[in-house]
Amino acid sequence: MKIKKRKKSSRMHGKGMGTHGTGSRKKSKKSGHHGGVGMAGTGKRADHKKSLILKLYGHGYFGKQGITSRGTKRDKRKKMNLNAIEENIETLLKKGIAKKSKDGFEIILKDYKILGDGEVKEKLFIKAKEASKSAIEKVKEAGGEIILNHKKKE
Repeated sequence: MKIKKRKKSSRMHGKGMGTHGTGSRKKSKKSGHHGGVGMAGTGKRADHKKSLILKLYGHGYFGKQGITSRGTKRDKRKKMNLNAIEENIETLLKKGIAKKSKDGFEIILKDYKILGDGEVKEKLFIKAKEASKSAIEKVKEAGGEIILNHKKKE
């Protein structure tokens, strides 16, 4: 008499035993003939599931989300170009980010890095976290100044 009986999955190994004694393969799967669980069975004629998934989980579900190497970190700093500041100066005034002074405009962008794309016509006095060399030069040429919160240790 056997005392310990091995599990069926460990016994069923030989040729043609892909089913482990459950009969046909589709009998052991869930949800009928459609395959396994989740997105299984969303083949040729099952595009209707895609719209459901997009509705539930949003547009980040399909496609590659993979892992990048640890060396490549994404630059998460907030950045703004000089031309964007110049174009949107009225909205900045409305929001209270910018103030009109005698000399020109005082703009406070604490968390931003100022980039030098575009031309500067107005006198701008910008308080920012960081700025590129070209941005600093262009603002100085126009008669303004960029004041940085903290300077990097050299």
